[in-house]
Amino acid sequence: MQIKHIFFDLDHTLWDFETNSDLAFEIAFKNLNFNVDLHKFLNYYRPINQKYWKLYREEKVTKDQLRHGRLRETFEILKISTTPELLEAMALEYIRVLPENNKLFDGTLEILEHLSLKYQMHIITNGFHEVQHHKLEKSGIAKYFKEIITSESVGVQKPHPAIFEYAIKKVNTTPHESIMIGDNWEADIMGAHQCGMHVIFCNYHKENVGENIKSVTHLLELKQYL
Repeated sequence: MQIKHIFFDLDHTLWDFETNSDLAFEIAFKNLNFNVDLHKFLNYYRPINQKYWKLYREEKVTKDQLRHGRLRETFEILKISTTPELLEAMALEYIRVLPENNKLFDGTLEILEHLSLKYQMHIITNGFHEVQHHKLEKSGIAKYFKEIITSESVGVQKPHPAIFEYAIKKVNTTPHESIMIGDNWEADIMGAHQCGMHVIFCNYHKENVGENIKSVTHLLELKQYL
């Protein structure tokens, strides 16, 4: 591979979204004086959140529908009454405190330092524009990335080919000289692969994948490929 540019996903790939999100909800509920069993809430919220992000990628829900719908459905299952105003307050407080918690996956800083000596690195993320920039800055890894490409800035979400084509044009390279590294098989790996980019799957959950796709279970394993 004649790689010159590495494109990383952010959430669930470098930035430990689940751990940081759980803590953000704990803080947000406390700040709003909202009493809920956090363990029960998270148990239902996580799969509902994943469902809404899939709908968002498929452009079946808007950003606001995602932000409110995932909360509303969770509280309906828990049989906890809410109002639109309360849901909005929760959504805003959660987003406000989320970038304040910045646990990275093991090996993130070491692998970024290692790869930065040889490659130009960038981010391609479906996350919300303002939140993702805060995460990168506050976690101390923004310095490693030249371009931060969000789905909001392009107008489509991964795996839509337009976001990868935009990224390649933005950094003035070609698919053959580019590699996408991410944890989401559909959005990151298949999306980039279908655009002709090289890919490496961050297979943290050790799923069964085809041998034709390179995969790692720990970020430091990227050294064997790059």
